[in-house]
Amino acid sequence: MTIGRVNPDFRLEDQGITGLGKVHYNLLEPALVEAALKRGEGTLGRGGALLVSTGKFTGRSPKDKHIVRTPSVEDTIWWENNAAMSAQGFDALYDDMLAYMKDGEVFVQDLVGGADPALSINVRMVSELAWHSLFNRTMLRRPERDTLDSFVADFTVINCPGFKADPEKHDCRSETVIAMNFDRKLILVGNTEYAGENKKSIFTLLNYLLPEKGVMPMHCSANHATGNPVDAAIFFGLSGTGKTTLSADPARTLLGDDEHGWSDKGTFNFEGGCYAKTVNLSAEAEPEIYATCSMFGTVIENMVFDPETLELDFEDDSLTPNMRCAYPLHYIPNASETAIGGHPKNVIMLTCDAFGVLPPISRLTPAQAMYHFLSGFTAKMAGTERGVTEPQPVFSTCFGSPFMPRRPEVYGNLLKEKIARHGASCWLVNTGWTGGAYGTGARMPIKATRALLTAALDGSLGAVKFRKDPNFGFEVPVSVPGVAEVLLDPRRTWSDPDAYDRQAAKLVQMFAENFAQYVDFIDEDVKAAVIG
Repeated sequence: MTIGRVNPDFRLEDQGITGLGKVHYNLLEPALVEAALKRGEGTLGRGGALLVSTGKFTGRSPKDKHIVRTPSVEDTIWWENNAAMSAQGFDALYDDMLAYMKDGEVFVQDLVGGADPALSINVRMVSELAWHSLFNRTMLRRPERDTLDSFVADFTVINCPGFKADPEKHDCRSETVIAMNFDRKLILVGNTEYAGENKKSIFTLLNYLLPEKGVMPMHCSANHATGNPVDAAIFFGLSGTGKTTLSADPARTLLGDDEHGWSDKGTFNFEGGCYAKTVNLSAEAEPEIYATCSMFGTVIENMVFDPETLELDFEDDSLTPNMRCAYPLHYIPNASETAIGGHPKNVIMLTCDAFGVLPPISRLTPAQAMYHFLSGFTAKMAGTERGVTEPQPVFSTCFGSPFMPRRPEVYGNLLKEKIARHGASCWLVNTGWTGGAYGTGARMPIKATRALLTAALDGSLGAVKFRKDPNFGFEVPVSVPGVAEVLLDPRRTWSDPDAYDRQAAKLVQMFAENFAQYVDFIDEDVKAAVIG
């Protein structure tokens, strides 16, 4: 057994995990890269990046996530969104996973979720793969080395990609499983190499624990004005809406790109790294993120590369459009050293509207903000999947329903209360299509989006003239310096205004039908903001 830096009274044997072969505790990045290469888990890329493939699992498996149904959580879990697992099934799964691990080699990282020490949790990540251990060390927060001598985990995650679950025996859906047991403080992951399951399991955990402390957990990126942490902004958004790109503004300080909390003190990152999509990434458009792809220890997932030169192909998505790079936050030059900011002055909700209906930016009241937060709208473009011939709506409540163990209104009410208390301005930003739907119109110009966001963040947008949108009721600027006026009125960008009206009516109805599930749980002012 190999012992690294670890609390001598908190080894795996002390947790009842016995019979293992080699156990590597808290290896640093060079040792983890070396181990991954020796074990044939990846290829050393340019600059010392580690190039890996996740096999057939190139994304998360949300239908295979389970929460163990025990009396302590029975009344607080959103069971319509979270699959239940029996305690007996989990116990059998745990026993069988430990039997699978017998005499095996594992890599342990003792890490932290949450930049605010008063609200963070200690997590022990036990990995079958060395590169998963590197990923976990990159993505979560790394405690000081001398604190590891007294580190005790609040929760433990065990990830064995080679282990296959038995649905009948383990009370799960398939051979792939992500099972969370709040009573036993354990999370078990099996039969998937997709590393994102590790970080999202901690996000789900914090999404359950923090609301009890009055903290709003958020699937968002965040930044603040350079030299002024009090001037913070958060960017909610589903995959593909620009969450990472738009928050990585060289004129502002980056807090993080994916997971944050909003406490009574302000905003704080949950993570210590970033997990960015690399499809069509370019040095011109996103130089800071592009540069990390050739830095030591960056994990490059599912990217095609030249076997001789090791040059990455950012345009070849034949393995998956979800190819990614994972890198520590400090690889971004303007990243915050503390990952802590003030209360958000601006709350931005990003949507990629492939219907071409929504304006490029709209101002929301607090009630409208809760409405759009609970809706969590974006769209799937035609042609992205077999049989999809026109844009299809995606409504993922709280901009991240797969990670929300509690009912949506818990998070919605927290957000609404914090917006009201701290006087944040709220904006809905469409990074999708204009001049028509996907296939007819054009993608919203990134320069226009950046100009509008800059105006929102520096306060100048609040001084322009606004009109009320006839379809959704929010306010839309009439003119903004540096932005074509026609772009601000999406109906004018369509060659056939009547076709726009039909498309808008269709989208309004989709919103109303989706929101019907929440009307019994929301306040009257939010009901008044409901459209349709």
